[in-house]
Amino acid sequence: MLEQRHAKLNRISRLLRWCLERWVLLFCLLFALMNLLPFMAPIFMQLGWTVPARVIYIIYSPLCHQMAQRSFFLFGEQAMYNIAELPVPISGNTVSDMVALRSFIGNPDMGWKVAWSDRMVYMYGAVLLVSIAYVLLRHRRPIRPLGLFFATLLLIPLVVDGTSHMLSDMNYGLVEGFRYSNLWLADLTGHALPSWFYRGDALGSFNSWMRLISGLGFGFACVWFAFPYLDRPISLTLAVLSSKTSQVQNRSPMQTFDEGSTS
Repeated sequence: MLEQRHAKLNRISRLLRWCLERWVLLFCLLFALMNLLPFMAPIFMQLGWTVPARVIYIIYSPLCHQMAQRSFFLFGEQAMYNIAELPVPISGNTVSDMVALRSFIGNPDMGWKVAWSDRMVYMYGAVLLVSIAYVLLRHRRPIRPLGLFFATLLLIPLVVDGTSHMLSDMNYGLVEGFRYSNLWLADLTGHALPSWFYRGDALGSFNSWMRLISGLGFGFACVWFAFPYLDRPISLTLAVLSSKTSQVQNRSPMQTFDEGSTS
């Protein structure tokens, strides 16, 4: 009985050590699954598996607005569409328009919508890529955490871009706001770029580029700031656990039982 208990404790200890030693890798695997599922929704729709596809759309709906004009489409004519290109009636009421655009998941001609927006793809995709880089680099030398000041600098583009979009959408509507037309940018640049670059949210537009840049900054800031701080207590816990395991392994089950009885 004592030997079985001793063996069980050893197995639990080994499993815990294995998880702690590979915590970043395990995070990457789980986060990769989280990033993959939104792309499985349009794949399932294309295959005619509408039930699992809609389950994915529902699961990710609390995490994202899922508006069609700010989302990628697979298996269609374009990767992204402006509002004017979508078969969705726009009333001018921000809330009802958001609901209508959220509800549209695509069709066989236009393709099927990814289950979260381009901003989420960039943000969480960047977190995943930087996490993988962290896994590869941390074994070569210790990685110092990013300072709070620089982490804040990397997050500022996301805060500015997200806040300005929210103010524009809520106060002026989805197709009348200053972040839809971006006339202020066109005036600043002397209208040097094509009109499609300034207007709307399609792939390659100013808004699309801002989401990419701010998403990359978010990924670098989160991983580079947080992971080194998480690594330290986990490494200490692993060292203590390894020491305790070695002590237990060097004792016989009867010695362990005697010490437990004495205490």
